[in-house]
Amino acid sequence: MMKKDLKEELTEMQYYVTQQNGTEPPFQNEYDSHYEEGIYVDIVSGKPLFSSKDKYDAGCGWPSFTKPIKAEEVTEHFDDSHGMRRTEVRSQTADSHLGHVFPDGPGPAGLRYCINSAALRFIPVSDLEKEGYGEYRNLF
Repeated sequence: MMKKDLKEELTEMQYYVTQQNGTEPPFQNEYDSHYEEGIYVDIVSGKPLFSSKDKYDAGCGWPSFTKPIKAEEVTEHFDDSHGMRRTEVRSQTADSHLGHVFPDGPGPAGLRYCINSAALRFIPVSDLEKEGYGEYRNLF
């Protein structure tokens, strides 16, 4: 999809976050308090990014995950915007801005992937086959 097409396909917030490296407001987004079983895919490419099995409440106001489904689909980039030193995460296939990863999470890797809801689309377990993501059924 071309950037022009994306502007028509995505909501204003989805475009701002994924294409303009924006951040949605904390605690006022679709998936912060969402805990249904399923997977979260890139809103632009549809590539699987995160599983609800790896989601937890970090209290930061955005969906937080301990790891991606496939590490190669979530790329890391140095980000020194806003006077901070952070690690930005983007989707490999669509190059969508997703959010940031921080070294203060639970689990063996100690990572917290803090992701904008606007960069994601949720696929419930019951719809995995129908939506073409049947291979991820084994995660549940």
